Amino acid sequence: MKRGHWYKTKEIILKGSDWIIEEIKKSGLRGRGGAGFPSGMKWSFMNKPSDGRPKYLVVNADEGEPGTCKDREIMRHDPHTLIEGCLIAGKAMGANVAYIYIRGEFYNEASNMQLAIKEAYEAGFLGKNACGTGFNFDVYMHRGAGAYICGEETALIESIEGKQGKPRLKPPFPADIGLFGCPTTVTNVETVAVSPTICRRGGDWFASFGRERNRGTKLFNISGHVNNPCTVEEEMSIPMRDLIERHAGGVIGGWDNLLAVIPGGSSTPLLPKDICSTVLMDFDALVQANSGLGTAALIVMNRSADVVNCISRLIKFYEHESCGQCTPCREGCRWMGQIMSRFVKGNANKSEIDMIWEISKQMEGRTICALADGAAWPVQGLIRHFRPELEARFAKHGIELHEPLKAESSIPC
Repeated sequence: MKRGHWYKTKEIILKGSDWIIEEIKKSGLRGRGGAGFPSGMKWSFMNKPSDGRPKYLVVNADEGEPGTCKDREIMRHDPHTLIEGCLIAGKAMGANVAYIYIRGEFYNEASNMQLAIKEAYEAGFLGKNACGTGFNFDVYMHRGAGAYICGEETALIESIEGKQGKPRLKPPFPADIGLFGCPTTVTNVETVAVSPTICRRGGDWFASFGRERNRGTKLFNISGHVNNPCTVEEEMSIPMRDLIERHAGGVIGGWDNLLAVIPGGSSTPLLPKDICSTVLMDFDALVQANSGLGTAALIVMNRSADVVNCISRLIKFYEHESCGQCTPCREGCRWMGQIMSRFVKGNANKSEIDMIWEISKQMEGRTICALADGAAWPVQGLIRHFRPELEARFAKHGIELHEPLKAESSIPC
C-alpha cells in the first residue's frame, strides 16, 4: 500500500465493468504476452450476461521464453500490483475466480505470490465482499511443471485441469469454452498488472505515451552483450539504439561492434546492425522490419558471438519443448535441428540453406499452436540477413558449394 497499490480500488470496482473496459480500450493497451491483441476488446468478450456457468480469469505467468524475464520481475518485486489487477480485470469480465498459472521453476516468485495473496485476504481485498464492494473474488495460484508449451493458453488450461499440457484446437475459443468448460480469458501478467494504474490515472494518460496503435509503456528486458543487462520500463516506440545505450550501458565494444539483436524473445527473427540503428521498439515498426515485438526481450549479440550457433541452440530448445502433437512441428524442429548442427560445423551444402528455408515455411501456420512458427522464424531471420556468412562458412570448411548431397546424408527424406 505504501507503493500506491489498493489505492481507490473500491471506487474503481464500484464504477462497474463497462467503465473499466472503456478505460482499457481508451488506453490503447495491447496484450503484453507477445500477440499484441487489443486488451479492451479481449476483456469485453466475457462481459455479457451469464448463461449459468461460472467465468474464470487465468493469468499466464508461465514465462519460459528464452531471454524473457519481465513477468518474473513483477512477481518477485511487486506481487500486489498483479493481485489488484486480477480483481479489476475479474470485475471487468464478470469473473469471480482467478487462477495464476506460474512457471514451475519460479520457486521464490511463487512463494512471494502466495504470501501476497494471503496478505490480500487478511486485509479484506480478496474473498467475500472484496474491498467492501459486495463483489466476491478469489485468487488461486497453480504451479506448472516446467513445460514451455504450457505458455500457450489452451495448453495452460489443459494443465490446470490436470491433463497433459497440449494445445487444443480452436474454435471453440476459451471465451466460450475454456477452463472446466466455462468462459475463460487468459491474459499476460504484465497486461493485468498495468490495469490498476490505467484505471487510476485514466486511459488517456496511458495513451499519451508511444504512438498510434502502439500506446503506453512497456517492460523491456535487455540481455546479452551489453554492459548493464537490465529490465526497464520505457514508453513504446522508443528507438532500439536509444533503449540499449540509455539503459543497458551500450553494446560491449561500442555500437560499431554490434552484430545482431533478437528484439522480442527467442521466437522473433533477429535483426542486423543496420536495421537496429533506426528501428523503433513497437509492434508495427518491428513487423515492417520482418521481425516482431514479441515479449520485448532484447538479446544483443556483438561480433564475438557465433550467430549460427546461437540460432542452432534456439532450435534445439524448440525441438525439446515441442509437445509432438502436430507433425510439422514435431518433425520440422528435428529436421531443422539436424541441419543447423551441420551449419555450425560448416560441413553443409549450399542447397541446404534453401532446404531449411523451405522446411521453415512448411511449418509456419500449419499447426494447432504457434510454437512451430516460433521455431521457424529465427531460422528465417538468420538466412534473410546472414546467408553470405553461411556460404562463406561452408567454403571455409572445404566443401564445394555446388557439390550434390551424398547418399549417406542424415537429412530425413
